[in-house]
Amino acid sequence: MHKNLPQQPSGAAPASIPRELNSALRVALVGFGTVGSAVAKILLERQGRFLRLTHICNRNFERKKQPWVPSDVIWTDDIRIILASEADIAVELIGGLSPAEELVRGALNAGMSVVTANKQLIARHGPDLLRLASANGCQLEYGASVAGGVPVLPALRTGLCGDRLHGIAGILNGTCNYILSRLESDRIPFSEALEEAQARGYAETDASEDVDGGDARAKLAILALAGLQVRVSPTDIRARTIRPLEAVDFDYAAELGCTIRQISRADLKDTTLFADVGPSLVPTDSPFGRVQRNLNLVLTSGEYGGDMAFLGAGAGGDPTAVAVVSDLMAVAESFAAGPRPRRALQFESPKISCDFETPWYLRLVVKDQPGIIAGLAAILSAHQLNIDAVLQKPGFDKNALPFVITLEPCRDAQLHPALEEMSALPFTLRPCLCLPILR
Repeated sequence: MHKNLPQQPSGAAPASIPRELNSALRVALVGFGTVGSAVAKILLERQGRFLRLTHICNRNFERKKQPWVPSDVIWTDDIRIILASEADIAVELIGGLSPAEELVRGALNAGMSVVTANKQLIARHGPDLLRLASANGCQLEYGASVAGGVPVLPALRTGLCGDRLHGIAGILNGTCNYILSRLESDRIPFSEALEEAQARGYAETDASEDVDGGDARAKLAILALAGLQVRVSPTDIRARTIRPLEAVDFDYAAELGCTIRQISRADLKDTTLFADVGPSLVPTDSPFGRVQRNLNLVLTSGEYGGDMAFLGAGAGGDPTAVAVVSDLMAVAESFAAGPRPRRALQFESPKISCDFETPWYLRLVVKDQPGIIAGLAAILSAHQLNIDAVLQKPGFDKNALPFVITLEPCRDAQLHPALEEMSALPFTLRPCLCLPILR
């Protein structure tokens, strides 16, 4: 049935289920964790003429077996058995780059379609894998890799494909949004909010990928691939951490009619993709400002269709499983429509820049003395940067005084040389916190 199949290991359980017994597409599930087990339950509840679960692959699978899984489902811990089977679709839910990449490439080369929720794999190798799928007349679906159960990727690839999108922005990491929402609502320290997120299961013990922006920029790279048809490596997108944020920043943001969220944004202008991930001030009454706790929000901007919004739970076993099963149904519908034409997929590789032009929020901490504002204003003026406002709340220690300067719109590249000079001034106690203000 499939070409270029590896040899099945000796002594392995028979991997073939005669097609004539059931016309449904055979599904091999690799990864039986929180999401994988939820996918299996949905498939088994809805099993019928479209999809049939035939294999489950997981390490130490004997300990994973569940009584609700039918006895004719083949359990294994060997990916080679999946690749040598007559499965029509492989579902990759093991995460990471290896052995996930080997599994996906092997399945596509064997003529199997693939459904995956693996954001790191798609962010780094998506264009190559999509071309491989097309060359082999099969499909690669990855709707669960961004925003969990929010159907933004299917919408970008089908519902909005008639538009010409030029901008995508989103709250893509539920952990960061939970932490920032807690800072906003109760003005607690960052460390306390992070510990609370970890205790609730929203954050890993090592939350660096979340709070430092690595997770969100991988998702932004996938959104740019699906919506803007451009190839961008996540490592080429600047990621700014939320760690320096303090409760006082939310006090000052509130005075400006704003709050703070981790925003991922990508704007395609000619041959340049402006992309950035990090904390930003957003109006409190804006769509981003109203998103609380661990929800995700994606906004798209198109030439013809204007702005679209997608909101929902960005993580969790059930929402992500729904996205995976929806991708499986899409493959089944395509399969029923007949053979897919093989075509060469092309993705532009634009120049990547973080040189956005926006207003800015600068929060400094200084040892109070005469001439501070004059000294800072002189540096800003020398770099042709215009001050919009100066905010200083009373009641702080004069030996560690926080205050805020907001700037009129300027480019990122203009601002950062000035920040370096400002941080070197003798009264400056720590590097300036610099956040874009998104209106």
